[in-house]
Amino acid sequence: MKHKIFAHRGSSGQYAENTRAAFLQAIADGADGIECDIHLTKDLKLVCFHDFTLERTSTGTGHVADHTLEELLSLDVSSWRGAAIPPEYGGTADQLVTVDDLLQIMRGAGRPLDLAIELKHPSPYGQQLEDELLEYLLAEGWDPETSTLDGIRISLMSFHPGAIEHLGELVPADHLCQLLDDVTSDEIRDSLFLGSLTAGAVATLIRRALSEGERLVEHERAGMAGPGVDYIRSHRPLVERWLARGVRLRAWTVDSPADVELCRELGIQEITTNWPAQVRRQLEHGPAAAQELPHGAVRLHTDTPAPPL
Repeated sequence: MKHKIFAHRGSSGQYAENTRAAFLQAIADGADGIECDIHLTKDLKLVCFHDFTLERTSTGTGHVADHTLEELLSLDVSSWRGAAIPPEYGGTADQLVTVDDLLQIMRGAGRPLDLAIELKHPSPYGQQLEDELLEYLLAEGWDPETSTLDGIRISLMSFHPGAIEHLGELVPADHLCQLLDDVTSDEIRDSLFLGSLTAGAVATLIRRALSEGERLVEHERAGMAGPGVDYIRSHRPLVERWLARGVRLRAWTVDSPADVELCRELGIQEITTNWPAQVRRQLEHGPAAAQELPHGAVRLHTDTPAPPL
């Protein structure tokens, strides 16, 4: 089968995630689509950024939502990755990207592309995040029924079932992807530096959201399911049942040859990866073809692991 390959936050194995360089490299790598994360800034601009806070991937501090776009544009969001950026991908000061910037980049690709937008929650702006995105897309000429804009096919994703249900008031289920992941209290405590009691409470809320997200997929309120690789392994019978029923699955983050082979074996239709070119080679030529990295690229090993999707 033909698998659709999404570049996870761009080709973020090679360049800093959610940056101009990563998105341009994704197009050069032949990705079928680009996945990005969005937040609202203090002045209600839609910016591509994964974390809720700035420290891990920029020279800034504090919450994304507490800064204006102008303030964010003054930050270095790429040097932390340690990868030299080619001049054609812009300088260090050009790497922070808004949703509008990303659409301009994709319009210039010269070929049809998919765009998978993850709306990050819990947002301090609540469902205004969804409303601002929809308002922006409509103003650009986006057609909700086909979810296309200038040859770009757009899907909207979230771990938050409330976001999917809110979007579903305008957007057909076929273009909505419910993200799914298993979490433990220990993982939350370690990743968010929370105490045991607080981490346990957060984990309970996340597990409740997971159950609700699964229900949305079961009842076709979300036409796509976006499971993490660990979720796929631990819920394989459910995943196989969804696939047999014709549910479209978008797996993440699929980087290792073993994970690619798992997706191939199960017949998962869409693969989200930090390494789109290597995954394409493996799918076309076998696992051995995926081993070589691009010149100057490095494996993703940082002191602070990147949070999921």
